[in-house]
Amino acid sequence: MSDTTGIADISDISDTSRIEGIAASLPTPNLDTDQIMPKQFLRGIDKTGLDQGLLYDLRHDADHRLRPDFVLNQPAYQGASIIVAGSNFGCGSSREHAVWGLQQFGIRAVIAPSFGEIFYSNAMNNRLLLVMLPETDVQRIIEDVSDPLASKVLIDVNSMTVRSRSVEAAFSLSARHRRMFLEGLDVIGATLSLQDEINAFQQQHWQRRPWLHDIAHATRARINASSPATPSGNR
Repeated sequence: MSDTTGIADISDISDTSRIEGIAASLPTPNLDTDQIMPKQFLRGIDKTGLDQGLLYDLRHDADHRLRPDFVLNQPAYQGASIIVAGSNFGCGSSREHAVWGLQQFGIRAVIAPSFGEIFYSNAMNNRLLLVMLPETDVQRIIEDVSDPLASKVLIDVNSMTVRSRSVEAAFSLSARHRRMFLEGLDVIGATLSLQDEINAFQQQHWQRRPWLHDIAHATRARINASSPATPSGNR
């Protein structure tokens, strides 16, 4: 047990059921998705480069220079993998880019008293772990990680606990989200894991309702067969 962190030496933990590392505090409540990922970073046609836009207006001043006093710009919090946030984190518009930006920046989990509903679904479906704890516990963790010597936090999804220097608290997840995290699945992977059941349902569906099979293709073929040919000059 480390005297400086209050938890085990997490640098050696590689169990995929755990997230461990430096935690940075963002205690501002109602931090919305436009602040997390400003709109000017949504113009790309792919997901790349979103780490540059993460919390841009908080990380940079009006001249686009890094603010040295912002927590994620401070040397002690470089490589942070966990954010400890204020209530209603991720409120506002549905903006999956906010989730992707956090992940590209290296954030693997966010701890907060509450989250925006759509952001919560987007995050968990992309395996960004969101942990809800009572506000008193979150505040104590914020106080812990505000000391760079006690900035390490451990989240254990097997035991469903969060540990910092002075806090050991239990959290809950839905069975589906817990399974997705433990098995390394995003929402598409979780669906594909049910492929056998999906195939069986499909076969039963066509057996019970054979008239529906390929109905769109059959309808289009009948329409084409009954329509007069269009002269090539009128196309």
